[in-house]
Amino acid sequence: MTRRRWIADTWTETTASLKGEQAAHLARVLRAQPGQVFDVVADGFLHRAEVVSATEHEVVFTLHEELEAESALPVHLLMAVFKFDHMEWGIEKATELGVARITPVIARRTEKHLAQAAAKRVERWRRIVREAAQQSRRSDVPEVDDPVMVKMALGMVSAETKLLLAETEQENSLWSELASQRVSELAGVALAIGPEGGWTAEEMGLFSENGWKHVTLGPRILRAETAAIAGLAVCGAML
Repeated sequence: MTRRRWIADTWTETTASLKGEQAAHLARVLRAQPGQVFDVVADGFLHRAEVVSATEHEVVFTLHEELEAESALPVHLLMAVFKFDHMEWGIEKATELGVARITPVIARRTEKHLAQAAAKRVERWRRIVREAAQQSRRSDVPEVDDPVMVKMALGMVSAETKLLLAETEQENSLWSELASQRVSELAGVALAIGPEGGWTAEEMGLFSENGWKHVTLGPRILRAETAAIAGLAVCGAML
């Protein structure tokens, strides 16, 4: 039987604790008792852990042996800010698919009121990735950066392979571009998803100047959140 997995709020070398909503759910809903065993992620490592004490305010575990866990997909997703309900769904699914890092980008065609409100949504986005990481049994939580303008976002990318999903590209597919690389030697992939309405010609030129290759997911026009999910699924299959 698969054990429930939790991501610790605090930890030491030998113990870990859940607090807030996690503790309340485990103690009140699942009625955790001392001696019960769960999987707990602490400091990025997965452990078998035994409950020492459980209240609605804090559940404390003793950490036992470290367990084998899959690493995150080495993909840095640059996601232009778009309608928040659609974006949050995309962020959740990107986390489930294994993305390592998400940078929200203020693009030229990002609606003004969304650009102005984006900074206030970051903590919500970080909470979403934490919950999605736990639900999908990840052993880590993706990093979510503060929203930045395109030029600044480009300077934050360290991946060796940088791919821009562009509606104007008709021939070079994401799949073929990844297939042409020596996948085992990739030092990470950065994937950029534009806003509703796509990137401007000026922005696409800026990406090109910084070494980004333009790729396509096919002939259909996809919503931004759909493009993010499809792109990550292709990366997951190839990497």
